[in-house]
Amino acid sequence: MNRSGLFLDKKMRKTVIPGGWPGSRVVGWTLAWLVMSASAVFAEEAPPAVNAGDTAWLLVSTALVMIMTPGLALFYGGMVRRKNVLATIMHSFIAFGVISIQWVLFGYSLSFGPDVGHVIGNLSWVGLRGVGLEPNADYAATVPHQAFMIFQMMFAVITPALISGAFAERMKFKSYLAFIVLWAIFVYDPLAHWVWGTGGWIRELGALDFAGGLVVHISSGVSALACAVVMGKRKGYGVDLMAPHNLTLTILGAALLWFGWFGFNGGSALTSGALATSAFVVTHIATAAAALSWMFVEWSHRGKPTALGVVSGAVAGLVAITPGSGFVGPMSSIFIGLVAGGLCYIAVNMKARLGYDDSLDVVGVHGVGGTWGALATGLFASKLINPAGSDGLFYGNAIQPAIQAASILTAWIYSFAVTWIILKVLDAVMGLRASEEDEAQGLDLSQHGETGYIL
Repeated sequence: MNRSGLFLDKKMRKTVIPGGWPGSRVVGWTLAWLVMSASAVFAEEAPPAVNAGDTAWLLVSTALVMIMTPGLALFYGGMVRRKNVLATIMHSFIAFGVISIQWVLFGYSLSFGPDVGHVIGNLSWVGLRGVGLEPNADYAATVPHQAFMIFQMMFAVITPALISGAFAERMKFKSYLAFIVLWAIFVYDPLAHWVWGTGGWIRELGALDFAGGLVVHISSGVSALACAVVMGKRKGYGVDLMAPHNLTLTILGAALLWFGWFGFNGGSALTSGALATSAFVVTHIATAAAALSWMFVEWSHRGKPTALGVVSGAVAGLVAITPGSGFVGPMSSIFIGLVAGGLCYIAVNMKARLGYDDSLDVVGVHGVGGTWGALATGLFASKLINPAGSDGLFYGNAIQPAIQAASILTAWIYSFAVTWIILKVLDAVMGLRASEEDEAQGLDLSQHGETGYIL
């Protein structure tokens, strides 16, 4: 008797059912077919398996993206005056606490939860209910759902921190806390769903944004413009010297940003294979090209290459390659970086003529750099790099630039309008700016009761 409970008569080669009835060979094969069919059904219903290599890469990438926010804190902190260094660093660091909790409670559900009308996720994943350790085939079929969730959390954390560079040295801390919560709910979460969420209307339109050109950089850069306009200029702007107090911090912060960006872009492949490698490579190449481009344009314009210019150019390159990092090749990334460095340098120098005080150049670097990167993706994208994407104009798809332009225009209008409304409401309810006395004293002492240096 075998393990199925059936007897086999070796001489007759017939299946014999217990009890003595001699069945034909057909009966045996029929039973075997039924068993195999049932096994196949159960196999189809089983959840997809977790891939250890993909999971390890995504968790490492999450840690890399996490280090970008302290990197941003140092990058911004070195560029402000000494009396505001801690307050500026605090803007980035406190985002870890505020946005992480918001993301767990309902932000992730709004961004990536089951679609409602192609505009927002529903609240079925509130408190991470249903977000477990098994994969979710809609987003990442080979890693635990929670791994994807926390990777996306780090994007949500750094984006409002980016905006803080526009109003550095003049916003009240309690107003900042309220602002980033409201901004995450009404700007970041809907935009993330539109672009990346299953069923999101910009995703359905066919727009390409591999790692956050629209969701992170255009949204933060355009919102920064709204902040600069609504809040007005710093006290003494254009009269007092407001030079960076510690460029060593800024250079260190830029290095951490460059390092972490490999996880930002490479991790967005969600697997540890060829696509992650391609995104990793073009990220570095575009950044190097943009750093050189900014340096040579500034050298030609001002007569000297500056350290601040080189690191600003590097960040501009990182921003510009982000949307196309999973769709373009190395030579295309050089062109994207070269244009980004020069274009962002010009944009940063235009703010004085346009009359707004963007303290740390968020608009010129992230708004303009993100816009160029998203447009360039529509030109240089190739399905040879990523079969799941689309070809751009230079690979025979004339409609892709128009799709990219439509998505950019949407992100610009929505981010600016909603941010403007949030700021006006907060200004009416609690006030946005520190008092003139507090601003003159410095936000380190007036908002936090401490100083960055004891000299």
